[in-house]
Amino acid sequence: MNASESMNESQPPRRTIDLSADVGEGCPFDDLLLDDLVSSASVCCGAHAGSPEAIRRTLEFARDRGVAIGAHPGYPDRENFGRREQAISADAVTNLILDQVGSLVELAAEAGVAVRFLKPHGALYNQAQRQNPIARGVVDAAVELGLPLLGLPGSVLNAWAVGRGVRYVAEGFADRRYRPDGSLVPRGEPDAILEEPDEMMTQLAVLLARRRVATICIHGDAPHAVENARTVRHLLDSMRIAVRSFTAEDGGSD
Repeated sequence: MNASESMNESQPPRRTIDLSADVGEGCPFDDLLLDDLVSSASVCCGAHAGSPEAIRRTLEFARDRGVAIGAHPGYPDRENFGRREQAISADAVTNLILDQVGSLVELAAEAGVAVRFLKPHGALYNQAQRQNPIARGVVDAAVELGLPLLGLPGSVLNAWAVGRGVRYVAEGFADRRYRPDGSLVPRGEPDAILEEPDEMMTQLAVLLARRRVATICIHGDAPHAVENARTVRHLLDSMRIAVRSFTAEDGGSD
């Protein structure tokens, strides 16, 4: 062990950050991600992907590992995995979120856990960052549910949440490329997904230093999801940043 490693082990973490994964979508990596890699889980509500059985298993596994659970509703468009943008009203957005989260809450209650935050999925998430009607619909749902809301810092959704008194948790992505304005590069464009560990580590350092995010997301459907999560954990450890769910401020995960 060299001197820097010894110093990192002997000194306490300077700060904490949440590491989350989008799970419950029927992908093969959920158990590994939830097993001592992430601190929060955005669980699919069954519309864009997943099944009641897969979601129930994910909820139970997260419960047993002490991982905080959030709702991850999306457009009911399984053919496109909820990633095709829709022309939809604010009220329709609110209603689809309330319906999907209601179903997840029932499954979570059966598993003996609570749903502690809200994070839209896919196209619903991306549209809410820049389109006022979609953002309003999402925030209206968050208000009715009484849940914190995850999204990009400095976005339209961020402004709506602040205006309505909704706790907004700024989110960063270690495995997605950003545009200069802070928005995500659409998945349909070249190089939208980061795959090289060095690129991910560089981006994570920027997210932590400049964008002041409170949670880092790993996409659970990515082929290298587990390796990506381990890369992020390694960098956080090297920076003496402890992984802890942001819900701990509300009394901890269940």
